[in-house]
Amino acid sequence: METLEAIQTVQLTKTADGTIRVGKTRIALESVIHHFRLGATAEEIAQKFPSLKLAEVYGVISFFLSSREEVEKYLQRQEAESNAVQAETESKFQTETEELRERILARWEKRAELV
Repeated sequence: METLEAIQTVQLTKTADGTIRVGKTRIALESVIHHFRLGATAEEIAQKFPSLKLAEVYGVISFFLSSREEVEKYLQRQEAESNAVQAETESKFQTETEELRERILARWEKRAELV
């Protein structure tokens, strides 16, 4: 019996901001892994992301399963960064909303004085 060994690779590209993209697409590694963790099959994931080839989806899943610790660290960093951006955005939005509310109330008070 002859043993054949095949190695399937997938191109992963790290962007300037640290996001890992699959192949030559804009699809992030974490997007594919997220759907895989939710129980989606490789075929379902490929349907969800038409720009990915089925072989690329299998490659990402294989990479995730064989390098789980490294990928988990990456996912944690991405989540922490995402949470920080969200907190900053919400904080800025809250401040801007309060300022807008104060301006509107001041206008209403001014109009009430004129009447």
